[in-house]
Amino acid sequence: MAKVIMAQGTMSGAGKSLLVAGLCRIIKRDGYRVAPFKSQNMALNSFVTAEGLEMGRAQVMQAEAAGISPLVCMNPILLKPTNHTGSQVIVNGKVLGNMSAREYFSYKRKLIPDIIKAFRKLNEIADIIVIEGAGSPAEINLRENDIVNMGLAEIVDAPVLLVGDIDRGGVFAQLLGTLLLLTKEEKERVKGLIINKFRGDASLLDSGIEILEEKGGIPVTGIVPYMEIDLEDEDSLTERFDRKEKGKVDLAVIRYPRISNFTDFNVFEQIPEVSVRYVTSVGALGNPDLVFLPGSKNTMGDLEWMYQNGLADAVRWLAEKIPVCGICGGYQMLGEEISDPERMEMGGTMRGMGLLPVTTRLHREKVRRQVHGTINRMDGIFSVLTGLDFEGYEIHMGSSGEREAVFVTGENKNVYGTYVHGIFDRGVIASALVNTLAEKKGITLTGTENGNCMDYRDYKEKQYDKLADILSKYLNMEEIYGMLREAHIG
Repeated sequence: MAKVIMAQGTMSGAGKSLLVAGLCRIIKRDGYRVAPFKSQNMALNSFVTAEGLEMGRAQVMQAEAAGISPLVCMNPILLKPTNHTGSQVIVNGKVLGNMSAREYFSYKRKLIPDIIKAFRKLNEIADIIVIEGAGSPAEINLRENDIVNMGLAEIVDAPVLLVGDIDRGGVFAQLLGTLLLLTKEEKERVKGLIINKFRGDASLLDSGIEILEEKGGIPVTGIVPYMEIDLEDEDSLTERFDRKEKGKVDLAVIRYPRISNFTDFNVFEQIPEVSVRYVTSVGALGNPDLVFLPGSKNTMGDLEWMYQNGLADAVRWLAEKIPVCGICGGYQMLGEEISDPERMEMGGTMRGMGLLPVTTRLHREKVRRQVHGTINRMDGIFSVLTGLDFEGYEIHMGSSGEREAVFVTGENKNVYGTYVHGIFDRGVIASALVNTLAEKKGITLTGTENGNCMDYRDYKEKQYDKLADILSKYLNMEEIYGMLREAHIG
C-alpha cells in the first residue's frame, strides 16, 4: 500500500503544481517509486497518453519529474472550459459530455468511484503518491460536494501541506484564514504550512512565523524562495501571456479567448534571442517573423472573435510576407470552411480564412492519439524541416479531409497547418526553424551555432533537477517524510 501526502493551496496559483513536481523529483532521487495524482483538474492544456487517453498537462509535467510515463489514472477528471459557465467533462481520458457549472456541481459526486478506481491503480505501482488539490479548501460554498481538496483527503486518508503565496501579499491572513474556515476534522489533517515565492531575507519573517504557528497550531515546514524555474504552469494563471519583449527572432502567438495547448511554443522560449509574444489585438501584433495560430477549445467562437477584432484580416495580410502556422484549431481556422452539424460548438457553418485548401467538419467523437514519423516535403521557410523525424500527439473534435502529410500547405507557400501538438519539441526542429528565420533577416543567433538547441525534453529534465535542488534546501524533508501516511481508501 502506497503512502500519501497532499498539497493544498490557499488559492489558485499558490504554487501547488510546481511543489508537487519538485517533491516527486526529490522522492524519486531518494530511491522511491513516486507518482502524482490530481482527482480533478480544470485546464485547456492537455495531453494524450500512449493509450490514446486525454489528461491534464500539469500531471504530465509531474509524472516527468517523477521519472515515469504519464497515465490517465493520475488525473481521472479533466474539465476543459468551453465558455464562461460550462466545460467539456473528460473522465478516465474520454469525453463524458458538456455540462454547465451547476450541472457538474450536482453530478460530480457520482464520479467518486472513478476517482477511487484511478487511485487504486496508481497505488499498485507507487511507493509514495503526492496529491495536488485545486483552488482552495476554504471555498465553503463548494465543501458539500468536494472531490478534490479535503473531500479527497478524507477518501484516501491523506495528510495535508497547506501552501500560501507571499508574493501576492497577505500570506499570514491566507494561511490563518484558510485554517479558520476548515472544520475541526479538516484542520487536523493539515500537518505543515509552506510559505511560497518569498523574496528577500527570510529572517525578517521570524516574528510573523512565531505568531502564525502559535495561532494556527501547525508548524511551518518551509519558506520557499521565488524561483526562476521554466516549467509548464497553470494555463489560466500563466505569466507567459504578459511578455512583450521582442527578440532578434520574434514569434507571435494569437491568444484567443479559448486558447489551448500553448505549451507547443514553450520550446522556443529556451532559445536565446528568440521571443514568444501572445497577442490579442492588431496593434499588439506588430511585424513578427512568424505568426502561430494555436489550438482552441472553441474553434468557431475564437475564429469569430478574430473576425470581430480584425486579427483574421491582419493574419491574412501578413501571410503574404511572413510564415503563418496553425496547429489543431488554428489549422482548422486557416482552411476554407468549418461546419458543425452536431452543434459541438456553435452549430452551422463558418467561413475560414481561406489560406489552406481544407474544409473541417466537427464530430462528436474526439481524435486522441500519439503520432510520430517524418515531416513531409514542403516549400518555403518550412522546407528546412523536410525529412526530420518528429513525435507528438493529436487531440481534436474535427476532421479536415484525408491527409497523409504532417504539414498541409496551400498555394501560398508561407502558410502551414498541422494537427500535431508538440511537433517543435525536438531541438533540431525548433532550431532549424528559428535559424532559417534569422538567416532570412541576415542575422545569426547565439546558442545554436551547431544548427541545434537542446531538446525540450532534456531542457525540462534540467529544470526538474533545479527545482528539486531548491526545494531540498528550503523544505524540511525530514518532517515531510515523517508526515507520510499509508493510504486507506474509502
